[in-house]
Amino acid sequence: MRKLCVFAGTTEGRELIELLDRQPVAVTACVATEYGETLLTPREHLTISTGRLTEAEMEALFRREGFDCVVDATHPYAAAVTEHIAAACRAAGTEYLRLLRGGDAAPGDAFFMEDTAAAVEFLKDTEGTILLTTGSKELGRYAVLPDFSQRVYARVLPMAASLDACAAAGLPPARILAMQGPFSREMNVATLRMTGAKWLVTKDTGDTGGFREKAEAAKEAGASLLVVGRPPQGAGLDFSGTADLLSQKFGLTLRPKVTLAGIGPGSGPGMTGEVRRAAREADCLIGARRMLEAAGAGPHQKLVAAIAPEAIAAAIRERRDCRRFAVLLSGDTGFYSGTKKLLPLLNDCEVTVLPGLSSLAVLCARLGTFYEDVYCLSCHGRDVDPVVDVATHRRVFALVGGEGGIARLCQTLTAAGLGHVRVSVGERLGYPEERITAGTAEKLSQKTFDSLSAALLENDRAVSFTPGLPDEWFQRGRGVDGAVVPMTKREVRAVALSCLGLTGDAVCWDIGAGTGSVSIEMALQARRGAVYAIEKKEGALALLAENIRKFHVGNVHIIPGSAPDVCRDLPTPTHAFIGGSSGNLRALVDLLLEKNPHVRIVAAAVSLETLAELTALLPEFPEGEVVCLSAARGREAGHYHLMAAQNPVYLFTLQRRKPR
Repeated sequence: MRKLCVFAGTTEGRELIELLDRQPVAVTACVATEYGETLLTPREHLTISTGRLTEAEMEALFRREGFDCVVDATHPYAAAVTEHIAAACRAAGTEYLRLLRGGDAAPGDAFFMEDTAAAVEFLKDTEGTILLTTGSKELGRYAVLPDFSQRVYARVLPMAASLDACAAAGLPPARILAMQGPFSREMNVATLRMTGAKWLVTKDTGDTGGFREKAEAAKEAGASLLVVGRPPQGAGLDFSGTADLLSQKFGLTLRPKVTLAGIGPGSGPGMTGEVRRAAREADCLIGARRMLEAAGAGPHQKLVAAIAPEAIAAAIRERRDCRRFAVLLSGDTGFYSGTKKLLPLLNDCEVTVLPGLSSLAVLCARLGTFYEDVYCLSCHGRDVDPVVDVATHRRVFALVGGEGGIARLCQTLTAAGLGHVRVSVGERLGYPEERITAGTAEKLSQKTFDSLSAALLENDRAVSFTPGLPDEWFQRGRGVDGAVVPMTKREVRAVALSCLGLTGDAVCWDIGAGTGSVSIEMALQARRGAVYAIEKKEGALALLAENIRKFHVGNVHIIPGSAPDVCRDLPTPTHAFIGGSSGNLRALVDLLLEKNPHVRIVAAAVSLETLAELTALLPEFPEGEVVCLSAARGREAGHYHLMAAQNPVYLFTLQRRKPR
């Protein structure tokens, strides 16, 4: 097993140790303080050395342990420590590798000082409260400032040594902010406003050190930014280069770290702090162009414009120069997101998923309403008929994309008799040009909206499509031969659907569909699935198509012809209803079982011949079930009401269950 020593007092050092976990490497992590030790997660092959080491102690450690390599991941301002580590490696004959932290572009109006002494001299000639974020180590050097104890606030680590340094410098407790970062832009702004600081003094700590958040906060709070320049860094490699070199040198398999980050509606302010941090710390950002712009990439980051999951996965594998990736995904990673298709493609990566604000949450917040009772659907890039969902739910949220998407949605609803539905449209949510428009579907059907839109649809006349819809809701008629097209009656449909036990994504065959009453009820229950209505009679096909249009069930597919011949190329069914077999019952059951040995079949028998055929099949299905359904309907006879018996129907449920 290889042996590495990592001086790990920085975020990069800790991340490198995480990356080396589960590799054939024994790691000794050197940290200066007990606090630094608490930031490291105990691991099987990790030894932690706590305490500041002299150069001689470092050399002795390197000789005693015989490390294959020492990685110096100390802070860029710890120049003296870096010199000691490098010298100790030379003396011990141990390979030395410097992990460099990239800097960040400071705003043009910032004040730059070469070192702390220059910063102190500059501040002597200024006025206004000062917020020092440079730590406690050199705090005493600022004590010479006029009115130091009344003018300066110091943000330091919540450690006894830091508090002792503040006391030694003469800073009263009310001026000490003992806090642990990282700090978001919002937190920095709040601190500046709370202290009333006119100056924010910081080091150029780079992206991982929160420099960008400080610079942005100073600008927002109207404070001047004073940057104490970092010492010049020697030769070294960035995080990805360090990881790649270790991988090649010691034959390690270091998996890329990929963060799938939901960025909310799309603008920078709409991102959570952890998403912004992941984007800031990544070597490579991947996403749509507008998302890359919203993230505000740093000068050292690689950018890849990609949307398709396959293209994103390919980009991660091709960028051998990068180890940390942030994939920017619109909205929330768990809400109609590309995350679902992308995750299975990243099995060879270490993946973290960070949620973002969904358009649903943002729009409802703008409208001052809740959303626990809202039914959600996406019309963005999908062929979806929203009519049934809107007709059967009081409140529906719709993701709508593309030019004219909202207008088409409203036109579809209006044409289906739902023009009264109230539509609240959110355009470019989270952007400065955000706009909310509300009105009925009919009134908004001719208006133009941005392609980045979402809508909340409210229908106070919603109906419930429960199993066993009234017979009169379906179009009835006669075929070309003048015979009435058969229809499975309400009572039988309700029981048959109960026996089928459909799931929301079921793939159903309705064999002998007739007018389509069973097909339509299947489709209403399996909204995310598909129904294949098989019918050979030409007159019935026209009625079937008419009923499909009436109920707006776009997931019903008409298959004209005789079963089982026209069924062989259909998708594998999970459920099947046999309402009519035309004498081909045995062949139909055999085909269904060939397609799916565990398909759930419900078959109806009215004639004695069909009853006999199905009864003969029962022994093949040990858990088969038979229900004899006898129903009677009331009818008027003069001043009286009599019950008229319907033909008895036998329902056979046939399924070979999977072994448990």
